[in-house]
Amino acid sequence: MTWAAAGLVLTAAFLNASWNLLMKRACGGTAFVWLVGLLSTVFYLPVAAWVVIFQRPDIGPAEVGLLAVSSTFHVAYYLLLDRGYRVGDLSLIYPLVRGMGPLLCTLFAMIALGERPSAVALLGTILVAGGIVFIAGNTLAWVRGGALKPLLFALACGVLVGTYTVWDKAVVSIYLVPPLLLAWFSEFWRSVVLSPYAIRNWLQIKEQWAKNRKEIIGVALLCPLGYILILTAMSFSPVSYVAPLREFSILIGAVMGARLLSEGNAKVRIAGAGAMVIGLAALTVG
Repeated sequence: MTWAAAGLVLTAAFLNASWNLLMKRACGGTAFVWLVGLLSTVFYLPVAAWVVIFQRPDIGPAEVGLLAVSSTFHVAYYLLLDRGYRVGDLSLIYPLVRGMGPLLCTLFAMIALGERPSAVALLGTILVAGGIVFIAGNTLAWVRGGALKPLLFALACGVLVGTYTVWDKAVVSIYLVPPLLLAWFSEFWRSVVLSPYAIRNWLQIKEQWAKNRKEIIGVALLCPLGYILILTAMSFSPVSYVAPLREFSILIGAVMGARLLSEGNAKVRIAGAGAMVIGLAALTVG
């Protein structure tokens, strides 16, 4: 992985942790998710139009189908993530969601895309994932404490992260769909798919806009931008390197949770962060 790709991914990690914090604060349900998709579609429409007009990507029926499948994965992910945040803490849901990603992406990339990461990079993947799990704490204790429901939502989100990351890697690197266009189409597709719900529950839409307007605008701006940076990095770097490195966001999210949401357990997080730092270095070198 080049240092340019690493810079893109680390910037995206900060953006990712930031919009997750905003989403946790809002816990706004499907109405919130639809409003975010709608605003993101509007905000990034000029950029998507620029890509279509000036880059003239070759987008045929096959590419549209691939985009639709990718966007469906993303819709399911956002709905499950919102539901998880409504029943569990940020410090529980976020580490598990992000921790599943590197392991699944590395495995999927090796099987589906034929990538062969080096031994150093594989060691880094294990250290990053292990650090995230350590930060998250004792999973069995969560289950015994009645947190099985949020745990299941987190694991389901993690599976979707691994799935759509590898799928999107193929879309941008094999089928050469511009990352900006893929990110915009995902937001557009979400607003379309959830529009029937929005029409039937317009009062909830209005309530969410009045209550969580700042959070909605923040997520609508930060979420696509972060993923655009990730897709750009994946367009010229192996997904088995990009996916684990983006999990640096868990460190940022842990600090945000401790400082802004009063979710502590700092000693455990520091120990997990140490393993992550070593893993991140191994990924960059490898």
